[in-house]
Amino acid sequence: MMRREGNLFSAVVSFENLYKAALKACRGKKMKKPVASFFFHLENEIILLQEELISGSYRPQPYRQFEIREPKVREICSSTFRDRVVHHAICNLMEPIFEKRLIFDTYACRDGKGAHAAIKRLQFFTRKQTYFLKCNIRKYFQSVNHEILKQLLRRVIKDDRLLSLMELIIDHAVPGSEPGKGIPIGNLTSQHFANFYLGELDHFVKERYGLQAYVRYMDDFICLAQEKQILNNLLGEIRIFIHDRLRLRLKEKVTRMAPVSEGVPFLGFRTFPQMIRLQRPNLIRLRKKMRQREAQFKRGLIDQEDLICSVRSMIAHVTHANSTRLRRREFEQSLSLA
Repeated sequence: MMRREGNLFSAVVSFENLYKAALKACRGKKMKKPVASFFFHLENEIILLQEELISGSYRPQPYRQFEIREPKVREICSSTFRDRVVHHAICNLMEPIFEKRLIFDTYACRDGKGAHAAIKRLQFFTRKQTYFLKCNIRKYFQSVNHEILKQLLRRVIKDDRLLSLMELIIDHAVPGSEPGKGIPIGNLTSQHFANFYLGELDHFVKERYGLQAYVRYMDDFICLAQEKQILNNLLGEIRIFIHDRLRLRLKEKVTRMAPVSEGVPFLGFRTFPQMIRLQRPNLIRLRKKMRQREAQFKRGLIDQEDLICSVRSMIAHVTHANSTRLRRREFEQSLSLA
């Protein structure tokens, strides 16, 4: 069992760490008015924020909510820039602590991992196993139990002041959420808390149940085995564990068990032992985005360099699938710039 980490709060609220956090938080947002204002008075802003954190008077400001519809409808909660600096300051210290406690085959919010690495790992497992079980947590971010999350954090952290700061962020009300439940989609802290929370499931499947072929990306996870009955038994155990231990439920309508020869649908791809295909909904979104960028170019809203960057980004995504013919058909039509 790993020792709990202590003496972290002073490092979190140090001027150097808050400055580093501000630089991270402003990436891609330097032209926004609140960010520009913060950086115009950077030293004073950091000192004031530091004083509030040390004195315990710091309080997060209300979220700004908006909706996104791709790839599915989700409510996003945006924190003020000042609060995002605090989130980055915490994660600068907490990320390596979380990292030590995560299994190898968890791929969200980790350096050197990501969706494409998860797909490659899944394909490795499909070549060794016969059946797969695909699961997803129902309304995951809205369902995270605050008290359970705090208990899990207390198991790894023994610094009361840092725990109090993290609990302040956890308890900061998400509009429309049930009391004592839910963390906002959009916060950096939420991503790491959510990944850490389901680390309990990872350890249950890999260590207590003993299944080796397992891949998780946030609340989507795949279990693979040689025999279907192993996965049937595991599915029942998972339902009990996540309900009793984490107060979560599976999204039953997307739970699926099938032979790997049919292809494993995961993260927008369908993975077979010998090939990877782009799933149709992903292809439709790709085409839509490409046509939108082309239309913006024709209207003079973006320049040629922006269009080329977009095309290259899309090509980079689909090259993780066996997609040579698809790329030739889709991208060679894009103003001959691909």
